[in-house]
Amino acid sequence: MAGTQTYSNDLSESLDEKLTASSTPQRSSALSNKLSGVLSASYADSEIREALRSLDEKSIRNTAETRRRLRLDIQKEVIQRNGAVVQEFGHVAEQLIRIGTSIDRLKKCCEGMRQHITAARQENAPVLEEAATLLVQKQDLETKKRLLDAFNNHFIISEEDLLVLTGASEAVDNTFFAILKRVKQIYVDCQVLLGTENQRLGLELMDQSSRNLNIGYQKLYRWIQKEFKTLNLESPQISSVIRRALRALAERPTLFQSCLDLFAEAREHVLTDAFYSALTGSSDENYQNPMTKPIEFYAHDPLRYVGDMLAWTHSATVSEREALESLFISDGDEISKGFQAGRQAEPWSVGDDEAFDGRKALGELVNRDVAGVARALRQRIEQVIQNHEDAVLLYNIANLVLFYRVTFIKLLGSDSSLLETLSSLGQSALRQFRNVVSDNVSAIQADLVAPTPDLRMPDFLDEALGQLTALLKTYDSSLTPTSSRVADFEPIVSQALNPFLSTCEKMAKETDEPSASMFTVNCLLAAKTVLSTYDFVQDRVSELNEHLASLISSLTEYQHAFFLHTSGLHPLLAALAAIEEIPHSLIKIPTLAPFQPQPLTTASQTLDDFLPSALMDAMENLKLLRDTKLAQEITADAAARFCEDFDFVEGKLAAVDELRQSAVRESGEENEKEEQEPVPLKSLFPRTSGEIRVLLS
Repeated sequence: MAGTQTYSNDLSESLDEKLTASSTPQRSSALSNKLSGVLSASYADSEIREALRSLDEKSIRNTAETRRRLRLDIQKEVIQRNGAVVQEFGHVAEQLIRIGTSIDRLKKCCEGMRQHITAARQENAPVLEEAATLLVQKQDLETKKRLLDAFNNHFIISEEDLLVLTGASEAVDNTFFAILKRVKQIYVDCQVLLGTENQRLGLELMDQSSRNLNIGYQKLYRWIQKEFKTLNLESPQISSVIRRALRALAERPTLFQSCLDLFAEAREHVLTDAFYSALTGSSDENYQNPMTKPIEFYAHDPLRYVGDMLAWTHSATVSEREALESLFISDGDEISKGFQAGRQAEPWSVGDDEAFDGRKALGELVNRDVAGVARALRQRIEQVIQNHEDAVLLYNIANLVLFYRVTFIKLLGSDSSLLETLSSLGQSALRQFRNVVSDNVSAIQADLVAPTPDLRMPDFLDEALGQLTALLKTYDSSLTPTSSRVADFEPIVSQALNPFLSTCEKMAKETDEPSASMFTVNCLLAAKTVLSTYDFVQDRVSELNEHLASLISSLTEYQHAFFLHTSGLHPLLAALAAIEEIPHSLIKIPTLAPFQPQPLTTASQTLDDFLPSALMDAMENLKLLRDTKLAQEITADAAARFCEDFDFVEGKLAAVDELRQSAVRESGEENEKEEQEPVPLKSLFPRTSGEIRVLLS
């Protein structure tokens, strides 16, 4: 670019020199335009820049000679380059001619080959057609062979497999079940063959499969029966083959039910023998286990004896159920599915279309297994109930039986014969309990006597309350639902408490008041103390409170009467009963006999003598009441009522004195001598209500 710039500068200087040297005023317009175009050209134009770059590459010096030959040199160079291009295109033309010749030769060769192929095809066409026909026939034969092999493999049982399925000497193992499953599938798939035009093959195969299945199920049935005779349910690992056999046999409900019946009979005998062994230490085979402690030898207490038998029965039932669960329902609903399929094979074996309930069937089977134990349990518990007359023991037995009955409902359901046995035993124990209590009450009433001088509760009530306490504790720890606890225990309270309280009330009638009321209160308070700590007998406590309130009111009346009569206030109150609150009636009070000066003075003296020891004397009346606090409350209530009565008398006396003074003032006799004035009643009966309350507080 530096050279180009130099060349441009030189060209500009040369042009300036020419313009200066020429003094001709007239210039050619063409030259002027050319020069203007050259001078006005922008060096930023890409074409000019490329031209200048080309000149710079040639290293041409800017001289007059060079400028004159520049165009010729450039044209010469262009001509030379165009000649080189033409020469190269000549070589390309020669190559194209040779390629065309080669293509013509190839075309002729291909045409010859096409003619040979056409001729060969015409000659080999019959052979190819025959070969194609043979290939089609070969494919048909191969297809038929594959179908025949598949048919034989699927629908035909080999002699060896058939021997495993039906042979009595062959073992029942996984191979047996695999073959049994295959034969069942063949029987089902034979139904497809019945849909073809030729049904004979399908009928023959179904008949053969049905016979094989029946023989196989008979073999399985006999094998299960044999295994059940030696099956040990106490083993933690029961053979999986037996479980699988039961699930397979469920597809024949008749055979399955027959196996269950045989199994139930065997298990009933085993459990019954085990129960007798637990009781006595020896079984039917005279085998004695030195490691076990016989229940009849070690359970001396009747309640423990019954509890141990029930506990053993519960433990055996739980173990039996767990073992049978692993046999019958541990693998899901396969037995139920088998029964569903069995209804189609044996529609006569099931009376309804209800789905098989594994849990329900398990409960029924366990119930049948423990039926013998239930009979033995009933016999022994009934012996215990009939041979004892302890009411608490009988109720504890009944409650214990009820506890286990609730427990067995969760294991066996509500329709179990064992639950019926327990219900009958519980009712028998309660019936015997009622009989014993009734006999005790009858014996007590036959020897009915008056209360003791100290008015304490009788011994039979103390004993009855002790029994009731034991009954309450037993019932409180029972499993009776909260909603029915009150109603269920109400009959027990009526039988164990009410007759004894009624007897105490009859005894109270043999003595006078207040001893009768105090004796009854002592008995009721003792009963209330026993009942008050249990929420399910609060209704009975409320009844006792109502009865006690009536007796306490009677004792309060007695104490009030004691205050009135001993204090001498009773004649005054009796005389004032007919006086009305009007002046005409009040003015008659001084004319009444108790309000004459001498009787009123005597009454005042009697009151003064009474007040110092009034409370002590009143408390002495209730000293035989066992609850000292209650005696104090009764006495305090009576004293308060006495104070109210005194207020009434005092008010009447004050009103009379006020009326008499008013009458004197109105008559104008205020200045008469003092001894001629009427004597105020208050001066004759000077005590005030404030003083009375202080002395009786």
